[in-house]
Order: sequence, then structure tokens, then C-alpha cells
Amino acid sequence: MKTLKEYAAIVENRFDALLPELSEGTCEIGGMPWLLASSMRYSLLAGGKRLRPSMLLACVDMLGGDVEAALDIACSVEMIHTYSLIHDDLPGMDNDSMRRGRPTNHVVFGEGQAILAGDGLLNNAFETMLKCGIRYPERALSYLKAINEIACGSGVTGMVAGQVMDLYCEREKTGDEAALKYIQRDKTACMFIYPLRAAGHLCNADEKTLEALTTYGEAFGLLFQATDDLLDVIGDSKAVGKTLGKDAESGKLTCISEYGIEGTRELVKREHARAREAMSLFGDKAAFFNDLVDSMVERTY
Repeated sequence: MKTLKEYAAIVENRFDALLPELSEGTCEIGGMPWLLASSMRYSLLAGGKRLRPSMLLACVDMLGGDVEAALDIACSVEMIHTYSLIHDDLPGMDNDSMRRGRPTNHVVFGEGQAILAGDGLLNNAFETMLKCGIRYPERALSYLKAINEIACGSGVTGMVAGQVMDLYCEREKTGDEAALKYIQRDKTACMFIYPLRAAGHLCNADEKTLEALTTYGEAFGLLFQATDDLLDVIGDSKAVGKTLGKDAESGKLTCISEYGIEGTRELVKREHARAREAMSLFGDKAAFFNDLVDSMVERTY
């Protein structure tokens, strides 16, 4: 099985084919205008660990599936994640000016174009995934199940739902532990859970396997968000690549506001143990996922 960097490189190398660069001024009927391609590429190619698509590919590898046939599904997951970051940074949301060490999309292209860039990435993700079913008709049902999982994870009962409640609690200055758990499972963990479940469907996994992947994805996602909340307080802005300290400033409901720093570190330990336990079903084949969750814990110290 490959490393995170190796899976990320596979994903990175595929983006140019899925979203090619267009010459300035290009605007042909039936084609994408250069400005849309440019703004979409600006955020999609801004770097990052490519965690979600890499985890999907690693899961397919672990389950003995066809990584090449899963690649465009993985790339689509990153498109959806990137769209969510573009919209998350907007003035009407978190109003961030820095992302991955450089100006956010709306700072460079304007608020309206940034909204459209996010919309374009979301739509392009689903176009790309549906084309997989056309390209491999003998696997169409598996692709449909996988696409459905990703739609659920990113949609109105997943990531979008979590974002809605995050904004509501911030603006109304309200929220408790139950609200925090809802927000962090839906806004963050769902986009780890459902890509892993999608990988399971691509490999025709049984229910026991899907349950283990669900538990790992949830534990990993909650741990990831908890470490993110910690880094907003104790991290270095250059290392993290975004504006820090904004959570407390805006009164956002976070692990830190609910549990404090030490309580959040305890939560990280609990979710780490739960993630490792879920992966025990797969034995040595789960080395990638065990190493990955171990590395997330190390971000907090």
C-alpha cells in the first residue's frame, strides 16, 4: 500500500485532465469560460494533504479493488471539499482572507466569482463521477452506490447541514455539547465517513466492512476537527496556512469553547482509540489508516 504523499500525487496528477487550464479570453459556446476554469483551478490546485481522496484510494487498495477505476471518484471528493472551502471563506460565512498560505478565492476573484467557482466544482464533481458509470457500465451499480454515499455526505443531511448549524450557533451565540457534536459530525466527519463508504461500495464490501469504515471515518473526522480547533489556539499561522484565532474572536462553538484545551486533548485520545479499534477488522492491511490517525494526534503537541 502507498503512503499518503503517493496517493496525493496520483490525485494531483489527474486534476489537469479533469479541469484543464484555458487561455485567457477563451469562451466558446458549449465550453467553460476561462475565468471559471481559472478560479476553480486556483483553489483546487492550491495544495493541501488531499486527505479525503487519498483515504478513498487507500481504502480501495486495502479492500483489493481497482484503484485506477476509483481515481475520478476520489478526485471528485476533493472537488467537493474545495468547493466547501471556497464558500466557507466567503464574507457571509467565516470571512477568511487566507487559505493554504495564500489569499482566498473571493479575495482574488471577487465574491460573486468565488461563489460560482464553488458551484462549478460541485457540479463538475458529480459530472465526473457519473461519467465513471458510463465508462464502466458493468460497474454502474457500484458507482451509483458510491456516488449516493458522497452525495449524502456532502448534502443536506451531511456537510451542508453541519455548516447551517455552525452558522446558526455562531450568529445566535447559542449551542451546547449536543449542538457541537451535530455540527462536527456533519460538517467535518461526514466527508470522511462517506468517501470511505463509497470506496467500500466500489469494492462490493459487506455490511460488517461498511460499519467498520463508518466508525473509523466518524472517529477520524471528530479527531481531525478537534485537532483543528486546538491548532486555532496553539498553532502557528505559517505552518497551518490560514488565519488563526478567529474561532474565539467570532464566538464559534468549538471543542475548545465546550471542553477547554485539556478536555479537547482527551477527546482526541478517545477518538484515536476508537479509530484504531475499527481498523482492527482489517489487520495488517490497515497500516495506512492506523499510521494516518496516529499522525493526526501528533498535530496537537
